[in-house]
Amino acid sequence: MSWQPSEQGLQEVLGMLRDTSSTDSEVQRNVAQRLDQLRFVPDFLAYLAHVLIHCTNEQDSHRAVAGLLLKNAVNQRSGPAANDNDARAMAYVKATVLNGLADPDQIVRQTVGTVITSLISNEEPGGWPEALDALTKGMASGDANIIEGSFNSLQKICEDAPHKLDFQIQGKNLLDHLVPQFVEYTAHGAPKIRLYALQILQSLLAIRVPSVTANIDSYIQALFAKAADESPDIRKCVCASLGLILGTRPDKLVPEMSNVVDYIAFCTQDDDDTVALEACEFWLTFAEDSTLKDQLRPYLPKIAPLLLKGMIYSDWDIAILDIDDVDEAVADKETDIKPRNYSSKVHSTHETNDPSSSKSGAGLSREAQDKAFDEDEEDEEDDDDYFDDEDGSGEWNIRKCSAAALDVIAVSFGSDLLDILLPYLRDRIFDQEWTQRESGILALGAIAEGCIDGLEPHLPQLIPFLLKTLQDKKALVRSITCWTLGRYASWCVHVNMEDKTQYFIPTMEGLLQMVLDGNKRVQEAGCSAFATLEEEAGPEMAPFLEPILRNLTFAFSKYQQKNLLILYDAIGTLADSVGAALGSPGYLDILMPPLIERWQKLNDQDPDLVPLLECLSSISIAAGGSFSTYTGPVYQRCLNIIHVTLTQYQVFEQNPDEIEEPDRTFIVVALDLLSGLVQGLGDQMHALIRDGQPPLLHLLALCLTHFEPPVRQSAHALLGDMSMTCFPLLKPVVPQILPSVIEQIVVEPPVDCISVCNNAAWAVGEIALQFNGDSSTLEPFVPALIQRLVPILLNTKSPKSLTENAAVTIGRLGLVCPALVAPDLGTFAQAWCTALWEIKDNDEKDSAFRGFCMLISANPEGIQNSFIFFCNAVCKWQHPSGQLDQMFRSILQGFKSGLGANWDAQTNNFPPVIRQRLAERYGV
Repeated sequence: MSWQPSEQGLQEVLGMLRDTSSTDSEVQRNVAQRLDQLRFVPDFLAYLAHVLIHCTNEQDSHRAVAGLLLKNAVNQRSGPAANDNDARAMAYVKATVLNGLADPDQIVRQTVGTVITSLISNEEPGGWPEALDALTKGMASGDANIIEGSFNSLQKICEDAPHKLDFQIQGKNLLDHLVPQFVEYTAHGAPKIRLYALQILQSLLAIRVPSVTANIDSYIQALFAKAADESPDIRKCVCASLGLILGTRPDKLVPEMSNVVDYIAFCTQDDDDTVALEACEFWLTFAEDSTLKDQLRPYLPKIAPLLLKGMIYSDWDIAILDIDDVDEAVADKETDIKPRNYSSKVHSTHETNDPSSSKSGAGLSREAQDKAFDEDEEDEEDDDDYFDDEDGSGEWNIRKCSAAALDVIAVSFGSDLLDILLPYLRDRIFDQEWTQRESGILALGAIAEGCIDGLEPHLPQLIPFLLKTLQDKKALVRSITCWTLGRYASWCVHVNMEDKTQYFIPTMEGLLQMVLDGNKRVQEAGCSAFATLEEEAGPEMAPFLEPILRNLTFAFSKYQQKNLLILYDAIGTLADSVGAALGSPGYLDILMPPLIERWQKLNDQDPDLVPLLECLSSISIAAGGSFSTYTGPVYQRCLNIIHVTLTQYQVFEQNPDEIEEPDRTFIVVALDLLSGLVQGLGDQMHALIRDGQPPLLHLLALCLTHFEPPVRQSAHALLGDMSMTCFPLLKPVVPQILPSVIEQIVVEPPVDCISVCNNAAWAVGEIALQFNGDSSTLEPFVPALIQRLVPILLNTKSPKSLTENAAVTIGRLGLVCPALVAPDLGTFAQAWCTALWEIKDNDEKDSAFRGFCMLISANPEGIQNSFIFFCNAVCKWQHPSGQLDQMFRSILQGFKSGLGANWDAQTNNFPPVIRQRLAERYGV
């Protein structure tokens, strides 16, 4: 017996659906609660399906709401039907919604498509054959509504759950049957069906479905046939599909590349912006594929001017962005301030000796990262990121895509591109029309990285021109000039180190004027560019600290909320750049009053407190002991923030359905500021840590085991920092803390826990160093640590930074407890040497190598199979400490003496450079 609705139940559901459009908030709240109670009741799902399909007298919006509620409920269900009634209700839902493919109302048909997609998504592939039968037959129906409804559903399935179509029918994959049909339907008489067919093929191509590849030739011909379609949506889809084919099967486009380029060039100038943007994305795809460089080269004279044209502000952009007023007193709208993700500190990026490496950093010490550690690409920047928000609009558009594509092409072709661009750039940047001038300056910034060699002869004229342009009456011209100067900051800093008055000081002064501009957009661009200059100049900023600080602190009286965030960042970057110079007398007297004023205005749960604490962390590390005047209140507030937020988490965990989850950012930033205080003030923190309430060590222990990875990440960073400067206070609790720290050190941690593992491994190494001379407390934990660290070191999938930290900590454990580590030396010696031999010399590496030498002394046989790797690692050292140098000498000469006549036979296979260095340095 099939499911049937009762009249009473149907009226109740209809009443609720009608109430969803009520303007009464109390009615809305009651409806939401009732819907939440009913969403897992199969009968309710059947009622929703009934309303969606059969209640044709209801408003289409109410029927659509029923469909969306049904879709959400289907997605939240799991497992088979609990009883016969449930099974009847779900059978009714499935049978009924298929009837909606023929509904005359387009909104209803589209809603039916989302429901069918959800139902199929929750089945095994082929688990609902009736639906697929209805959809495939519906494509060829004589009813236009059924055709449209079927294609709409198939398009949604191919976009959201294409794997559900991956199954066999009559010995052949379903998609092998369907893809040729989809290709044919790209020529359908109805534009909407043509578009659906193209979108379906595009979704399948994006995930490289073999059936599409098998039909690629007919697919490409279909795209060419639709290239001039009257529908902009179809032309956009053709451009996007050609871009995907270029990325997956470029060999198929190469024979037609001239025609493809002509077509995309035509579309780049399409009156429809969505088509033009998709065409522009094609150039970005083309440029990003290094294997297509030779294919792209002949077309540069055609593409480059198109990209320059695309970089001119559109009329729409100008209508929204062209504000020349002094608007600094106008409060920001909430929509102006984008959510800002604060990233925990991570011990990563070791500076290498490899000149080809793009990594940079201050040796091996843990440093604050701008973004969460991500595999081994933590220093890689997405080329598009430069242009994501150079105009502050936040929206990806033709202008930004054109600039990003020009940047990528510039990196690939350098001077070849510059030769093409120069005549255009000369005309643009001196044009009387401000939009032309502005776009030329944007282009100049876009090519900064790739064309720097060819541009260098021109920069002595261009930089003064840009500095003069900072006085342009148009705010958008001033702001883009700031951005472009930021792109050339490195040249301005390093071109003439002896005479800073030529470029460096004028650039610094010009950008500082923009920091204090009356226009908010210019302030933002000036402050961001000045932060870039700070990063490039580093300690070179120190002699100018007083005027810089006076300008930056004056900005506090001018800035609204959005630009304050950038100002905090600029001050933090300045502190990171000049380091201890910030602690010189008088500087904190200038810098701290406006920060303290902000500090006192903000409560502990104000999101604006986060960037302020982040800024103070950088200041405390740089200023060191000079920050001591401010340490007590800052320390206590950090304790309070951590304590209150942890308490909120306890309440949340007891009742997660009723209470909103606290914002972990407050704990993370407070922990990082405590790290800054500990790093900057060292043993001056002992009394505060000893006497502070609630006790820091208690809070730290809770954070080390917190369920949120960023909290654990920052907690382990603080643990490592305290090990270096506050170990007498930490030592008594090490046996209680270490077990939880060891638990974080795992092979192939989840992506969101990589940085936790990284910091935990590093912190253990710092703790180990403190036990040098009396390791009895540490020894019980060493076997478990080695069991976890060595597999990380040996695993080729481990991120580079994690491998390096594991190697350093193994070395440090060897320094303190050699007898416990040495038996495993043969297992990891080769991997250990290769992990660290490119790292630049510093104390952390030195301690690790001293430990490794002690392991060799305790177990010489453990290095025999990896001796050449050890010798190479020794030769990579530039300036080992005297103690380490003597250990190298003793080991090498010991091996030579032990091998006797076999030494030459052993070393004859070494590369000549290694043999030469061993002979010169160590006489072996």
